[in-house]
Amino acid sequence: MSVVAPIVEVTVRGLFGRRRIFLLVLLAALPVLIALLIRVAGGRPDADRVLDTLVVRFVMPLVALIVGTTVIGSEIDDGTAVYLMVKPIARWRIVLSKALVAAGLTAVLILPPVIVTAILLSRTDLATTIEAFTIACFFGGTAYAIAFLALSTFTSRAFLIGLAYVLIWEGVLASLLEGTKFLSIRQATLGIASALGVNTPGEPLPQTVSAAVLAVVIAGGFMLASWRLARFEVRGGD
Repeated sequence: MSVVAPIVEVTVRGLFGRRRIFLLVLLAALPVLIALLIRVAGGRPDADRVLDTLVVRFVMPLVALIVGTTVIGSEIDDGTAVYLMVKPIARWRIVLSKALVAAGLTAVLILPPVIVTAILLSRTDLATTIEAFTIACFFGGTAYAIAFLALSTFTSRAFLIGLAYVLIWEGVLASLLEGTKFLSIRQATLGIASALGVNTPGEPLPQTVSAAVLAVVIAGGFMLASWRLARFEVRGGD
């Protein structure tokens, strides 16, 4: 962990030094803003629906996509990753450091709005709503972040591919083709939330299947990214 900590610190410092962090904060705050508008306008509060529609289906995957593809993908694209690769550090430790930042920052940005939105809009059983969506979004956000981190080690177009996955595969195909639900991080996240006692649309994945999907994505993404970086060649000058 003595090697991991400095990489984590440098990565966090780099992320907070970019303008995109302000956009991420604004994006993460969107559910709270909508919740406030509902309360002020006298609309019918429904925390489960807002958290499902805005957080799980929209804000969480986009935040994780931006963070996950940035923590190491941007360094590979601009060439600064070379300075890290030439050091005698195991590549899996580099991936672990980046994954901790990606998952941690996603959680920091997503979980507070989940709690505040639930407080503003929950009509019954506030504790269940907060617990279910907090746990589900923590593991779902982690899975998204690590999956997109792994994708960014394979292609410079990770953001576009990840966006297509979120909007087309999860947004359209997974809802139309029942047999593809187990390939959706969103559906697995909703399956966890449903198992913990909140209402989710459609027929959610069973709890065991949802947990298995998220575990496979997290572990598989970490191993794939480590494997890819292990084969990353640093070319010296002639």
